[in-house]
Amino acid sequence: MSWTEEKVNKLRELWGKGKTASQIAEIIGGITRNAVIGKAHRLNLSAKIKTRTASSNENYNISTEQKNNKIKRGRRSKFKSLIIEKDFEHENPKQLEELDENSCKWPIGHPDEKSFYFCGRTSLKDFSYCKLHLLYAYQPKGKKEDFVDKEEIPEFIGKKIKSA
Repeated sequence: MSWTEEKVNKLRELWGKGKTASQIAEIIGGITRNAVIGKAHRLNLSAKIKTRTASSNENYNISTEQKNNKIKRGRRSKFKSLIIEKDFEHENPKQLEELDENSCKWPIGHPDEKSFYFCGRTSLKDFSYCKLHLLYAYQPKGKKEDFVDKEEIPEFIGKKIKSA
């Protein structure tokens, strides 16, 4: 499929009217939504950003800053709350057959080894892992060291980190 001058002009017109890439592809015919997006990008057509209707720009800017701060604090605070809690229960080694809904399913070792087992601690609600293994599985954005102060890590957690 080649972009003729007629198709490019139609694309510019429909894009300016706020049509979606799918709608434009359907109207022009013979092209895909992704082809429309790619051509619009190459033509440097403005990105389609839906603006929020606000009584003043000042209120809008304040509300977006607050929203961004909430998002950042929310993600960070979730992980910090897990790290602050130092009293992780001890492992309760279990074999595959012994696991239930409330058991941490974090594998320890290699499945081919005789010493292979699953963590077995109590898992958090709606997760398959305990608090400690959630820290491994769901890393926050950025470096792990930003969230963990090495002096505060209990000894058994330190061993797990070294072995990982």
